[in-house]
Amino acid sequence: MVPAPPPAASFSPAEVQRRLAAGACWVRRGARLYDLTGFVRHHPGGEQLLRSRAGQDISADLDGPPHRHSDNARRWLEQFYVGELRGDLQGSLENVTLASVETQKTDPAIEPRFKEVDWDKDLVDWQKPLLWQVGHLGEKYDEWVHQPVTRPIRLFHSDLVEALSKTAWYCVPIIWVPLMLYLSWSYYRTLAQGNVRLFTSFTTEYSVAVPESVFPGLFVLGMFLWSLIEYLIHRFLFHMKPPSNSYYLITLHFVMHGQHHKAPFDGSRLVFPPVPASLVVAFFYMVLRLILPEAVGGTLFVGGLLGYIVYDMTHYYLHFGSPHKGSYLYRMKAHHVKHHFAHQKSGFGISTKLWDYFFHTLIPEEAHPKTQ
Repeated sequence: MVPAPPPAASFSPAEVQRRLAAGACWVRRGARLYDLTGFVRHHPGGEQLLRSRAGQDISADLDGPPHRHSDNARRWLEQFYVGELRGDLQGSLENVTLASVETQKTDPAIEPRFKEVDWDKDLVDWQKPLLWQVGHLGEKYDEWVHQPVTRPIRLFHSDLVEALSKTAWYCVPIIWVPLMLYLSWSYYRTLAQGNVRLFTSFTTEYSVAVPESVFPGLFVLGMFLWSLIEYLIHRFLFHMKPPSNSYYLITLHFVMHGQHHKAPFDGSRLVFPPVPASLVVAFFYMVLRLILPEAVGGTLFVGGLLGYIVYDMTHYYLHFGSPHKGSYLYRMKAHHVKHHFAHQKSGFGISTKLWDYFFHTLIPEEAHPKTQ
């Protein structure tokens, strides 16, 4: 006989009030209580918006306006469930304004699925490294990997390899900014010597001199080209759908990008680890060296390298930063979180939406009926 699950914890209005007074951010959905204290800085609408709902019933907020929260957002909420509010829901929490005095109606087709998360019944064993398990999920992988969780992920059995697969955000500027600055100075000096010419591989009579004055333009062009590469890699490589019968392609997808969609707030896996990043950087450097004079290709390269640094830092900030409402980064954060939780097949730009506009992959604006 299967033992009955332990009863949910219960809290009186006074107990909830004490936690709110201590700075916690608890909200409720009917009688269900959620502790969002650790999530407030990640919320795409901003920390203050979520804190302004502390102590309130957020049922109506989940359905909008300004937008209806996705199924994944509602599943995500259940990971913060702490217990039930004890007592009369028609009453009020002392010194706390409730958004509603009655339990709000929810979508009956969705509500039964959004219960307390049971990690023991997931498709994988979270007590073991995930990388060698996900390939066995087959046709269930795509749906599973796009249902985000709040817990960190372990990929490898080896502690050393696992450590190398993680990266603190500040490693990116520490490693790549000095290289970018040194190469910029070196290639500018080469251009300043006045002996760099284009098309010498084809003709000497019609070759074109490259003066040092073109350095800023080449540098900015490199940044611009990186923004396109960023988009193409994210859309066509990171978001390829591996065949359900291919264990190895599913595993490859998970280690490249799937693990980020499964655990989008795992801070140790938000920026590119230096070892694989070095291989990618070296590849682009060699390609540019093969098709262009060293100083020209190198200047494009260092512009692209700065673009990569900006991209990685922007990506980290979109997950963990709390940008000012109405700012560019505020809009990009909302855009990127929608990509994670509801629109995985669109919204591929991280540092800019330019290429989403160009290739018609913008996240569609949600039409919401006006409130009377």
